[in-house]
Amino acid sequence: MITEFDASALKKCFLAGASNLIANKDIINELNVFPVPDGDTGTNMSMTISSAAGEVMALGEQPKMKELCKAISTGSLKGARGNSGVILSQLLRGFTRRLSEEKKIDLPILAAAMNQGVETAYKAVMKPKEGTILTVARACADKAYELSEADPGMALNDFAAGVLKYAEEALNNTPELLPVLKEAGVVDSGGRGLYEIFKGAAEAIEGREYEYNFEVSETAAAVEGGAKREAIENADIKFGYCTEFIIKLEKEFNEGTERAFKAFLESIGDSIVCVAMDDIVKVHVHTDHPGQAFEKALTYGQLTRMKVDNMREEHNERLFNMGGGKPVEIELSPEKPEEAPVEKKRYGFIAVAAGEGLKEIFKGLGADEVIEGGQTMNPSTDDILNAIGRINAETIFILPNNSNIILAANQAASMSRDAQAIVLPTKTIPQGITALINFIPDHGTDENIQEMMGSLSTVRSGQVTYAVRETTIDGHEVKAGDYMGLGNHSLLSVGRDLKQVTSELVGALMEDGSELVTLYYGKEISEEEAEGCREALAARYEDLEIELQSGGQPVYYYIVSVE
Repeated sequence: MITEFDASALKKCFLAGASNLIANKDIINELNVFPVPDGDTGTNMSMTISSAAGEVMALGEQPKMKELCKAISTGSLKGARGNSGVILSQLLRGFTRRLSEEKKIDLPILAAAMNQGVETAYKAVMKPKEGTILTVARACADKAYELSEADPGMALNDFAAGVLKYAEEALNNTPELLPVLKEAGVVDSGGRGLYEIFKGAAEAIEGREYEYNFEVSETAAAVEGGAKREAIENADIKFGYCTEFIIKLEKEFNEGTERAFKAFLESIGDSIVCVAMDDIVKVHVHTDHPGQAFEKALTYGQLTRMKVDNMREEHNERLFNMGGGKPVEIELSPEKPEEAPVEKKRYGFIAVAAGEGLKEIFKGLGADEVIEGGQTMNPSTDDILNAIGRINAETIFILPNNSNIILAANQAASMSRDAQAIVLPTKTIPQGITALINFIPDHGTDENIQEMMGSLSTVRSGQVTYAVRETTIDGHEVKAGDYMGLGNHSLLSVGRDLKQVTSELVGALMEDGSELVTLYYGKEISEEEAEGCREALAARYEDLEIELQSGGQPVYYYIVSVE
């Protein structure tokens, strides 16, 4: 009878849980409250845990407990996507923090670790809701305590079976805690994801062997497209080698040390990202001297995950392929004289958006970085952190433009060392655009925050998409294939006519004093169709000014802004 874990057993259970979650991600994606084609909870949780699984797989067969816990915590933290992914990363962070100093894990220790994971996750969420992944996590932790106190020497397989059964009960009860789940006839998707992790771990304890495959594709609605040949031909490659590595610190790496290391990297290259997290430092630099970067990094600790790519060679190869196999002559940039360090500007902006039109709009309004993403593609904490590292500014504002990205943005901002990163919790594209419009470069940080946040209440947002299944929500009977007009928290219109649904959505968003409606039309809508919709709205709402903008966004036919 097995009554305790060692690091190898914990590794096996974690990887089995990760595998089972990934195997069920599509089922989890379908558990959206709104029957829209953008379910992403399963994908977000899978990509979060696959990031951790990759770190774990690199440890070998007999890892030490401390390094295993570090791999799980750091990997999930860097890969966290969406609210569900960030909450999962915090559950794992608290769980592994309690275990990292242990050599053997008995049931009381395991129960304590599960409870510490729950406490950490609840603290990460500003307004925790019951009926979610947090509820399932807490129920499992409570059951773990109950079982371990009743019989500390219980067999692990009996303990796991008891926790898993309670997890299923807690999951099935989520609709009773969140009326919106009950009306939609689904359980909480994040809670289902956590249940699948527990199920995989429990099956591993029973002896099931999983085939590990941690490659997780983005959702099908990802924006397609690549760099144009002209842009590739004109690329200016100043430094030839893209160099990446992680330092496992063996000495203190404080803010002063970090500044000195970054200054060294700037002396040999550019495109620098240097992020310190606990006892590791993640480094990215473009340089002509990768060896110098490695040598300097070795003065701080051991190196791992070293990767060097010859960008000039890849550049030439890509042009060769694009030219149908014909050699292409490339004129490389001549050696440039050493330039003086560029002074930091006062403010920088990061926005998240999907669609070429929306990206151009944000760039035109002053965004330094536009991260590809949105409802269908939530960027990870690491994606946002890397974007912060590419901006040479003292204060960087982050516009998530989606409620499901705010937690990852907050997590990235808290990890920023070289700049003050501030998340403006914009939940929609129109809110992000309004915030940027109301930014005043000459004003101070606090004054700008107040102005930009205050402006969000002046815009009401909606979006039009289609239903992927039948359901009843907010009193509306929805059939598969119906067009739906969604507000921030509710279904506002539904029907078979796209123009009619869009018009009714605009009417529901209007309030006294509304003057301007902006339609951002998606990649499935032609300019002619969008103009027809604009004319229909103008005829119905004669007192409103109606504007059209090409957004190019996937999934949503129209994003609607009413001001």
